[in-house]
Amino acid sequence: MKTALRTHGFTESVIRAMTRLANEHGAINLAQGFPNFSAPGVLKEAAARAVCDDINQYAITWGAQRLRRALAHKYAEWYGMEVDPETQVTVTCGSTEAMASVLLAMVDPGDEVVVFEPFYENYGPDAILCGAKPVFVPLNPGESLDLEGVAGAFSSRTRAIIINTPNNPTGRVLSRPELEGIAELCRRHDVLAVTDEIYEHIYYEGEHIPIATLPGMAERTVTISGASKTYSVTGWRVGTIVSPAAVAGAIRKVHDFLTVGAPAPLQEAIAVGMESLDRSYYQTLANEYRGRRDLLYQGLIDAGFSCQRPEGAYYILADFSDLSDLPDDEFARWLTAEIGVASVPGSSFYSRPELGRKIIRFAFCKTEPMLEEAVRRLSAVKRV
Repeated sequence: MKTALRTHGFTESVIRAMTRLANEHGAINLAQGFPNFSAPGVLKEAAARAVCDDINQYAITWGAQRLRRALAHKYAEWYGMEVDPETQVTVTCGSTEAMASVLLAMVDPGDEVVVFEPFYENYGPDAILCGAKPVFVPLNPGESLDLEGVAGAFSSRTRAIIINTPNNPTGRVLSRPELEGIAELCRRHDVLAVTDEIYEHIYYEGEHIPIATLPGMAERTVTISGASKTYSVTGWRVGTIVSPAAVAGAIRKVHDFLTVGAPAPLQEAIAVGMESLDRSYYQTLANEYRGRRDLLYQGLIDAGFSCQRPEGAYYILADFSDLSDLPDDEFARWLTAEIGVASVPGSSFYSRPELGRKIIRFAFCKTEPMLEEAVRRLSAVKRV
């Protein structure tokens, strides 16, 4: 499998490599998607209290009961989803582990997995680690999904389709007609929808619709989310899976052998957050990110980049064709070392590097003063 990853061009995480480069040059890190501001106080206090109360040993492998119940209640309240916390919820070490556990449990060698591209960099390697073939379909910023193209990617070998909405890195929020089109294909071909909804509360246009809520999809959808983005705790590594009870056992077995369990005191803290924070918290979260989005977007436009205003998540894909003839990796390194702003080369989000050679990705999950300074630095960009 390691050979397969090298053959497909997957090596180390480009995103984390750019973080190291930013640290080396003292650059503003708009590469890796972690906030530089505090988590909600109620979560921090709950985590400290859990440690002091000696909730420091293994939780139940598939998740602390309090968190599973809080999650089931949240899905019912927000989306009208009926979720059994005992048989359908698995808590993982972040949503990244959740995706790996689901695919390893459900996908066999020789299967095909449909992946929208540009894609979060783990999806392709996850499919390859299962011995499966990723089949890529375009999903571009500012463009509607080509459902005929999606249909053409399905075959008799298709086992799953990975859906990420709101989307990293494009910022797309899939509409109801788009999701209904995907759902119809899943029902017709008996395909599993594996949906990454880690940005479910960070959107600015449209609405967030879990595909599991569409007719005939609850029994063929695995819904992945987590605490990292919603509560600004990317280092806590608490992810969640809601799956049909019939497949939860297999997913839990893989999760058990991968990581045993997520951190017990942090699971307790996330449960407290879900129980305590009302809808105003989530609305404020989205509103504050909207302001950050608009600030960075206008700064990129003024600096000479070409980009679409994202509908959700906290990333902007920017085309630098008018600024440089360099390929994306060299331009990103130059921008980090000479301008002092780190981004991610666009080729890391594509199956074929040439598709992203004139694109870089910026993350705006930073305080407004930091983004203002990044915009000031970007204004110094001249054609190179």
